[in-house]
Amino acid sequence: MEWGARHSRSHSRLARAFTILEVLLALALLGLLATLLIGGAGRLLEGRGRSAEEVFWKAATEARRYALLRGEDVRLAYDSETKVFAASTREGTQRFPVPVAGELLIEFLGAGTSGGPTVLIGGSLVETQPLPFVTFYADGTCSSFRVQLRNRRAAEPRYLQIDPWTCAPVLNRATSGGGRGGS
Repeated sequence: MEWGARHSRSHSRLARAFTILEVLLALALLGLLATLLIGGAGRLLEGRGRSAEEVFWKAATEARRYALLRGEDVRLAYDSETKVFAASTREGTQRFPVPVAGELLIEFLGAGTSGGPTVLIGGSLVETQPLPFVTFYADGTCSSFRVQLRNRRAAEPRYLQIDPWTCAPVLNRATSGGGRGGS
């Protein structure tokens, strides 16, 4: 009788503990849930709208890449009527639509801070002679230019200064975060 009582006490202790199989099953379910959540979050972020600046950088990167791989110059232009960046070569044109609602004006400007004639419109200094296109060369360099992004609702236009040697953005004190106020 004593053996039966001991057996039932040890059996009740085992029934209260988790087996290794139950622990592994729980971990597998947690891993599956984490994978689904991470994948869903990635798809959610991909589904968000792209800004005009992001589309410009995509077009510029593709134009430079194509120029390097094919060994020929690529012209990048922006059509304000259709809101499309167009990268053109002798073989054809690749288009990059800008999915931004409202009136957005994008212009290529000379490389200086005041590359050409300017006019004061609504308190904003606006250049009056934009470049019709910029060129990405077969050696990996590009025209020396800036991009002006102007929204009718915004008071001040945004400028992207492009480094002609790397075709990457030029960082200044305001964008790099490491500068001190004043000069």
